[in-house]
Amino acid sequence: MPSIEKLHQQACERGEDTYVDPATGYQVLTSQAHLKRGTCCGNVCRHCPFEYINVPK
Repeated sequence: MPSIEKLHQQACERGEDTYVDPATGYQVLTSQAHLKRGTCCGNVCRHCPFEYINVPK
């Protein structure tokens, strides 16, 4: 089974906003998708490029 990091990298290289988590079957947003949003949503997303600035302590 490919690692999450590898799946994320491959999705980003293809310009995709999501990939499927092999353990859960859920769609996971890539860091590129988060950058398009423009800010941290506060939901502790796996690939948050904003250092989780809006996540409550």
